[in-house]
Amino acid sequence: MSEQNPVFIPGPTNIPEEIRKACDIGTMDHRSAKFSEIINPALAGLKKILKTETAEVVVFPSSGTGAWEAAISNTLSAGDKVLAAEQGMFSQKWIEMCRRHNLEMQVFEVEWGESCPVSAYAEALKADTGHQIKAVLVTHNETATGVLSDVSAVRKALDAANHPALLLVDGVSSIASIDFKLDEWGVDIAVAGSQKGFMLPAGLSIVGISQKAISAMETATLPRFYFDLREMMKHLSSGGYPYTPIVGMLNGLKKSTEMLLAEGLENVFARHHRLAEGVRKAVKAWGLEMCALREEIFSDTVTAILVPDGFDGTELVNHAANKYGVSFGGGLGRVAGKVFRIGHLGSLTDVMALSGIAAAEMAMVDLGFPIKLGSGVSAAQEYYRNSAK
Repeated sequence: MSEQNPVFIPGPTNIPEEIRKACDIGTMDHRSAKFSEIINPALAGLKKILKTETAEVVVFPSSGTGAWEAAISNTLSAGDKVLAAEQGMFSQKWIEMCRRHNLEMQVFEVEWGESCPVSAYAEALKADTGHQIKAVLVTHNETATGVLSDVSAVRKALDAANHPALLLVDGVSSIASIDFKLDEWGVDIAVAGSQKGFMLPAGLSIVGISQKAISAMETATLPRFYFDLREMMKHLSSGGYPYTPIVGMLNGLKKSTEMLLAEGLENVFARHHRLAEGVRKAVKAWGLEMCALREEIFSDTVTAILVPDGFDGTELVNHAANKYGVSFGGGLGRVAGKVFRIGHLGSLTDVMALSGIAAAEMAMVDLGFPIKLGSGVSAAQEYYRNSAK
């Protein structure tokens, strides 16, 4: 019966029954007018979640990685200079993608557990008087380390330097769970995926596109076909699609946006913060530390927890799965074996979070971790019962 247990990985996340049912529809002629009754409300809902009135939004059949590729291939040309920071596995992968597209990378390598180096970005942008830097990449929420970066501060650095570079933001594990303000922050391309805060299976990538980014497409020369944003926008504007869409998933996305907006975005963000705080109270009670180095950069969607010296985070994850049927995230890249991750985003409640904390606690005690059984659960219970409305 372990398949009934919720997952505590930072994506794919738990799928509400209403969304599962919405995805389960019969074959539809996606060239018919009925398809527009699915795609148009879904796109309108996405704009509200991204907090934009000026950007266009498109949805590709792919994971978030496809949206990364769309972001760079539609706005840049081979040899263009891109500013980025490597601060975890996913920022690292986006940088590698840029290199494979023959982009010139200026990369700041920071400690995994640290946020985007805004001051270093500011200096680089100020020094670039010839405006050779064409785009700036920011990973809003680094899923591998549980670190949140300040996108608005990067926009301020661009503005202070009067720099015209595009601001491209990976919001895969933040959008729909943590506040994201595309218009206010001056984000040119925002990237998201269906399998995180949107509570859907993996399979849809979401791209928010500013008017400035749309203008950049006129001179960009990197090749694109499947991920051609212009082609996608042209068809979506009339309620169509440039190729065969995943109709069931798009209907699920329509339901997802309806559910998020019905809950109220500020309530969604507050719920995720409360869930995260409960997990962090548990970590503190265990006497363990988080991979994120400072409280102000703690993620509200995933907590990466450092295991004590002599212990293996991967062994812990495997043990929890094999004995208790509960899934946690393992360490990735440089922190493989050094951390385990508790995802607390999407369709999750205080009570569900407590079950994950309890399962992690049991697994750690089984493996001889120096923690007291019940300590983390008690700390989280105390927080949740005093913070619940």
